[in-house]
Amino acid sequence: MKAPKLHIIETGKFKLDGGAMFGVVPKKLWSKLNEPDIDNLCTWSMRCLLVEDGERKILIDTGIGNKQDDKFMSHFHPHGDDDLKGSLKDAGFDVEDITDVLLTHFHFDHVGGAVEMDSKGNLVPTFPNATYWTNELHYYAAYEPNQREKASFLKENFLPLKEHGILKYIDINEETLFTDHINLIFSDCHTDKMMVPIINLGNGHNLVYTADLLPSHCHINMPYVMSYDIRPLETLREKAALYERVLDGNHTIFFEHDKDMAMAQLTKNDKGRVVLDRAVELIDIL
Repeated sequence: MKAPKLHIIETGKFKLDGGAMFGVVPKKLWSKLNEPDIDNLCTWSMRCLLVEDGERKILIDTGIGNKQDDKFMSHFHPHGDDDLKGSLKDAGFDVEDITDVLLTHFHFDHVGGAVEMDSKGNLVPTFPNATYWTNELHYYAAYEPNQREKASFLKENFLPLKEHGILKYIDINEETLFTDHINLIFSDCHTDKMMVPIINLGNGHNLVYTADLLPSHCHINMPYVMSYDIRPLETLREKAALYERVLDGNHTIFFEHDKDMAMAQLTKNDKGRVVLDRAVELIDIL
């Protein structure tokens, strides 16, 4: 079985309130990890991953996109030189090449690039030849959102996929095989049934795309939990389960939102706490 090929796809950076990103952790502590600006906003990446698995070219998440109006964008300050299509082109791919788009969840900074506006103002799939993937429970959580998440679930980011008949549901199990090299586990802490892909690299090593379960290396410490999480106590349980899984030395964490560090390996310190071991590059694990 041929090992998958991986390409990091940077879609740009944006800003979110530091207090919201670190929850109950005091600013005196979290500001040492991600320094805020004068408005208390911290910079974060929107980093996606392209997996070549056999004949399939699977894009995991799509960033914020560019179809929202200026008022919306002014709240999140998207910036930087990277964008979805440009990064795909730099990796040697066009939007027509993508066969699958695996959406971890439907918050706007993960799914916004899945749909674009054409020259006539119509909302159309960004990847015309792709099948888009979610799961049924998450779809309906986004379609009829709770008040806490309503501002993050924008129907223009996913309804056009449903209307074009290209949005498919993945079966929910304790662990679901998506391809020969990609397993999915399901998380309920940040939002209902967020999907966490675990990619078997074919060499005894695995890459865990943690999405918003572990958005950055700044969130490794157990109490560092986002206020956006709908079940923060579940976040603690799911982080503990994740750490138990990845501390075998054969797993690397992929950070979707870390502004500086794309991937890292974890370890336990002499006090038994899970901490950053080292940042890694793709060349280190492939």
